[in-house]
Amino acid sequence: MRQSITLPLNSTAKHESSQLLTRLLLLSLLLIASAGLSLSLGSFPTSFMQVLHALVSPQSSDIAFIIWQLRLPRIVLAILVGAALAIAGAILQSIVRNPLASPDVIGITSGAALAAVLFLVLLSTTLSIHWLPFAAMLGALVSALAVVSLTWKNGISPSRMVLVGIGLAATMGAGTTLLIVISDDSAAMTAYVWLTGSLYAAQWQDVQGLLPWLLVTIPISLCFARHADAMALGDSVAEGIGVPILRSRLMLLTCSVALAGAAVAFAGGLSFVGLIAPHLAAKLVGRNLARLVPASALVGALIVLYADLFGRVAFLPKDLPAGIFVAGIGAPFFVYLLHRTRYRSH
Repeated sequence: MRQSITLPLNSTAKHESSQLLTRLLLLSLLLIASAGLSLSLGSFPTSFMQVLHALVSPQSSDIAFIIWQLRLPRIVLAILVGAALAIAGAILQSIVRNPLASPDVIGITSGAALAAVLFLVLLSTTLSIHWLPFAAMLGALVSALAVVSLTWKNGISPSRMVLVGIGLAATMGAGTTLLIVISDDSAAMTAYVWLTGSLYAAQWQDVQGLLPWLLVTIPISLCFARHADAMALGDSVAEGIGVPILRSRLMLLTCSVALAGAAVAFAGGLSFVGLIAPHLAAKLVGRNLARLVPASALVGALIVLYADLFGRVAFLPKDLPAGIFVAGIGAPFFVYLLHRTRYRSH
């Protein structure tokens, strides 16, 4: 019979916990300040006091509609989308043990995009657009199941998962392009904007649709975080200390798929957030998944929030998709990681 051994919390552990809380608090304050800045900027500039008055007393504010119905749901959705994609990336990098792993790389995002474009091109005239998120999440699930089935050999092989995922992502990307080419101009333009990743015309119902996915998956991810940390030492070590490797890996993968699929469903193809945010967060809190999940969520939220803000105000009166600016940062960052990984392997 195994007996758990409780070690006393020494001064080093207390110091690390204090540092973690401090850094998470600073990130949270930065996110709140950034959200306030985003509320004040737009095609109709408003002062901080006007925004505060509209938030506290919307009945007597002339800009209550702008704040509550146009800007605030878009800002909240950007925060939730960034957090969901970042957590999904942090989980994947942990269970795959590959710094290049992300929902984009292993094909989850591509599956959601293909299903969404298929819906927009073939079914948008017969079904309500409100079914689009379900189509995207179904595509993400099918893509994840395909990756797992093709990599299965007495369990899930992390290295094979990345290779198969890259191949599936390329295949589904080609299918998405083909659908856009053969569709009519209106459907093609809608699909193209959605694929780029945009929070334009975000509504409170989008926030209500995405929020439950985070509320369910984040606690599950944190419960299995210690298993992921054990698996990072190697499957044989994890098995030796009693970690149920298969169940833990499948549960964490399911959480990652759900988060990425839900985020893509409500914001389109925002690439590289799941790749960049965990690496930046790891610089602050380390690679322990229980610490990395909240830190990645805050960093991912900041990335998407500022990308959307820049798209809204930098090229007025145009409103550019946030995905353009995330990809502009993410693509060079991916090349840098690829170079660093290759350099370390020699």
